[in-house]
Amino acid sequence: MESNDRVVPAEGSATMVVPQAIDPRVVPAGLIGSIVEYYDFGIYGYLATILSVVFFASGTDPTGALLATFATFAAAFVLRPLGGLVFGHLGDRFGRSRILAATILSMCVATVAIGMLPTYSAIGVGAAFLLVAARCVQGVASGGEVGGAAAYVAEKSPPSRRGFLCSTVQLGALTGALLASVAVTVLTSVLTHDQLVSWGWRVPFLLSLPLGLVGLWIRFRLEDSVGDDELSSGRGLASAPAAELVRAHLPALLRTLGLSTLLFAGYYVVYVYASTHLQRTGGFSAGAAFWSTTTTLVVSCLAMPLFGHLADKWGRKPLLFGAAVAFGVLAVPAFAVMNNHDFVLALLAQVVLGLPESALMGVVFATFAEMFPSRVRYTGIALGFNLASMAVGGTAPLICLWLLDTTGNALAPAWFLVAAAVISAGTALTLTETRGTALRAS
Repeated sequence: MESNDRVVPAEGSATMVVPQAIDPRVVPAGLIGSIVEYYDFGIYGYLATILSVVFFASGTDPTGALLATFATFAAAFVLRPLGGLVFGHLGDRFGRSRILAATILSMCVATVAIGMLPTYSAIGVGAAFLLVAARCVQGVASGGEVGGAAAYVAEKSPPSRRGFLCSTVQLGALTGALLASVAVTVLTSVLTHDQLVSWGWRVPFLLSLPLGLVGLWIRFRLEDSVGDDELSSGRGLASAPAAELVRAHLPALLRTLGLSTLLFAGYYVVYVYASTHLQRTGGFSAGAAFWSTTTTLVVSCLAMPLFGHLADKWGRKPLLFGAAVAFGVLAVPAFAVMNNHDFVLALLAQVVLGLPESALMGVVFATFAEMFPSRVRYTGIALGFNLASMAVGGTAPLICLWLLDTTGNALAPAWFLVAAAVISAGTALTLTETRGTALRAS
């Protein structure tokens, strides 16, 4: 550990290290995995209309093919809780750094594989099967990524800066989505639709390879946030983290799930589904929709460290509650503006919805880390976070498209956000403020 860290006694025989200075490796360690994960997931969502043609029989039923594409998108999220349990168990038993290297490697391999898959026109339904298989590998890997990164950064951060530093993990998520949006925006600007369908869609998936290699290099150089004495002796480590989590920390797990509900619903509606909505309902071109999403991501990225800093200054609870209320109030009018065929107003509406999502993302990981002891922290964050991702994350574009198709109401996706906002606002009210506190070891 760093020589200027302070070791303090914790409950029982365990000790914990309270960092007193910022290790310069902490921010890149948390940032890079989230960049790779959300770049990989983002390009799939942004290319949904193209992938529906490439991997599914879309000639007779374009809506059905798009629904199948989003269903495949959602399939990865069904396996995220499993990934959270597996990698969380390993991370809480054997330390964070080695497991974080494994998650980024798995994610990168699966994404590059998608970029090399044969298409429906080449092998028929087998193409869709292979796509689902690759998405499942992505889902398991991503289930272990963010929870571990959040635990690592929190454990290596001084209490007074934990909110700001943990926001960088989620900044990586938005940065990854931004890179995906830029890549797709450039492709749609320079290639024709036929070129995109023929070969252009493969390019952004293959670009995941250099991102993943950089991430592996960073992760392999990490000093673990769990002490060497704990790893060698097993002292302070849980033998069965998931069982201990459910037995002793169920309220914290449920709060993680409740707060993550709006975080995931908001992320995948505002930053992923909105692009499809602007094209299908707003009547905008694919290029205009991608530029709107890219602008929203830039603004949200710039705002996120500020929200993390404000969480250190004002506390976790008021920012989380305020962001949830803002979502609930703004969702319906923002979607009404996005449907009025005025691009400037639609762009502003998407940016406005992106700000409360940025606030949620910037604050939650410090909050989650402070709710769990180190014995189950990786598993607790990963499981609660990924249960929400399975319920309303990857399914969000599918739910929005289904609501729109079933009701014929262009505002239906907004009411989905309102429902998620009610759940997360209610959860935020139950929180105990933890700003500036030392992390628990047991």
